[in-house]
Amino acid sequence: MAVYRDGKLEQLWYGLYNPNGTNNTAELNALHHALLMAETAILAGQTAQILCDSTYAINCISKWAVGWRNKGWRKAGGEIKNLSIIQAAHAVYVRIESQVQLIHVSAHVGTQGNELADRMAMFAVESGREDLHPYGEELDIAAILRMRRG
Repeated sequence: MAVYRDGKLEQLWYGLYNPNGTNNTAELNALHHALLMAETAILAGQTAQILCDSTYAINCISKWAVGWRNKGWRKAGGEIKNLSIIQAAHAVYVRIESQVQLIHVSAHVGTQGNELADRMAMFAVESGREDLHPYGEELDIAAILRMRRG
């Protein structure tokens, strides 16, 4: 994740590596933790906006989860994959829905924050780090963008 404050890069986060996870698992985990960070910011009187390149993750949390919840966390087509992540993220989303903007951005088109988040995802894979951890190196954007792409 890339966290900006007042239009300036403030932090990068990586981790949550799961060797059995999928791209959707990673996207949902990132969105869940972005929502938690947004909630903290909102409680501190700040505004929050989350940009995410996964329409799947956005729809799971902000649209589909409502129907699944109302049906006892079931769907007609069978199993809801990544249910525990979806439930946790949806619970946060419901608490802050009126105070957070959740916006879809296209992936791999040069949007700085999205490209930095992509590099952090690959850094997480390379490190194997299972917890969410702040990137501790200098926030040299050009150098980070030269890192392995996803």
